[in-house]
Amino acid sequence: MAKAKKTNVIRKLDQLKIPYTEMTLPEDFKPRSSEDVAEILGINPDQQFKTLVTHGKSKDHYVFLVPVNHELDLKLAAAAVGEKNIHMITQKDLEPLTGYIHGGCSPIGMKKAFPTIIDASAQNYETIIFSAGKRGFLVEAPVNDLEKVITQLDFADILF
Repeated sequence: MAKAKKTNVIRKLDQLKIPYTEMTLPEDFKPRSSEDVAEILGINPDQQFKTLVTHGKSKDHYVFLVPVNHELDLKLAAAAVGEKNIHMITQKDLEPLTGYIHGGCSPIGMKKAFPTIIDASAQNYETIIFSAGKRGFLVEAPVNDLEKVITQLDFADILF
């Protein structure tokens, strides 16, 4: 697999001297789902996390990371951030808000820092895998080091 060019995610991890492993999908690979990505890379889908961006009734935004083979429980997520309810942002709002496109959104390097909740299952692993800031490019980093790069980080049970 070819090495991808540096993204904001990689620059931030390098700057903070957080160890990571880059993973790049073959250019001709057209995944139908995130589980397809886990399969082709030979990784555990419970250890690969997708980044979901939401907004609460308060109009504040929140980022949630859940394993790719699970769904975010919106009620549990709202409770985790002290909101009455939350909703997914629209796909058209993703890039203006975060700087990332759908399929390449990472919890690291967004235009603005948002409160970020990672499903508690991540604490079962030494490292987790998530988008490195562009489609087809992932990064594996230590769970315990993420609080160095994600300033408003917490863990909670947020799976449906």
